[in-house]
Amino acid sequence: MIALIGCGYWGKNLARNLFELDQLSLIIDPTETGKRHAKENAPGVPVRDHFDFGHVPSEIKGVVIATPAVHHYEHSKQALEAGLDVFCEKPLALKADEARELVTIAEQHKRILMVGHVLEYHPAFLKLHDLIRKGELGELRYLYSNRLSLGKIRTEENILWSFAPHDIALLLRMTGEMPSEVQATGGAWVQPHIHDVTLTDLMFPGGIRAHIHVSWLHPFKEHRFVAIGSEKMAVYNDVKKKLELYDQRADMVNGIPTAQKSTPATVEFEEKEPLKEECRAFAEAIRTRTSPLTDGYSAVRVLEVLEAAQGSLQENGVPQKVVSSGRPEHSN
Repeated sequence: MIALIGCGYWGKNLARNLFELDQLSLIIDPTETGKRHAKENAPGVPVRDHFDFGHVPSEIKGVVIATPAVHHYEHSKQALEAGLDVFCEKPLALKADEARELVTIAEQHKRILMVGHVLEYHPAFLKLHDLIRKGELGELRYLYSNRLSLGKIRTEENILWSFAPHDIALLLRMTGEMPSEVQATGGAWVQPHIHDVTLTDLMFPGGIRAHIHVSWLHPFKEHRFVAIGSEKMAVYNDVKKKLELYDQRADMVNGIPTAQKSTPATVEFEEKEPLKEECRAFAEAIRTRTSPLTDGYSAVRVLEVLEAAQGSLQENGVPQKVVSSGRPEHSN
């Protein structure tokens, strides 16, 4: 069984899904709001103010951590050292070095370590990754992601750290490699030194390019992911819940660049809630002792890219090399 630490803005969704999967045995949240969320989303599950890592109930084998990001490293470390498997919401830590330390601790204690990159469990993105892997788009050339809205404005973290981790995780999964260089620009208008809008360019060693545009100062909601290949193009629109494949490209015809256009074809994918699939994956990892899709190394990779992007942002767009720890890569 699993304990949930934090039942706030996002934790309440985790509570609901873990409860529906019959995996939730305890919720930890000292706030009245958290207690109300727990009662609404997981009726009957005990709620406590604190979790004693020194005296863990025997039925609890893993914890899901949905506390503020500043506490992720501390809580994950305590849980791993207490012999518990850990699923921590993104980011796993605020520094790549801290995430690497957590990976080492997990390996030393033979514990599962998982990070909440929920879009990697989204059926549409799983389908898109399958199309890319099978060569349906031809040679992958360019990817971009727009995650824009007039949304919940954070006071502790900028838009890059709040929105972009999901998109970075997707880009790394789709390309199967780490970028060699990152460049980021943006602006901070609502609060000094906390960027509201950023545009991040990623250059990959295999020649693929990508960009991520994130903003919480946008007049309408747009979540769009585009993959451009040498033969076809694919677009996932998360607002419309639609994945489309375009059999179009640009060819040279009699020495003239010519666009070959077509009507898009809708690509069907399974209708499953990504967060439920993510929670299910954690429960399965606990049961089988196998590493989940979004393991600790996945968290490290994303943080390495985030740190490079943040460094570029602070230097007004000066490109930054991505400092990689030489850890195992995932396969495309």
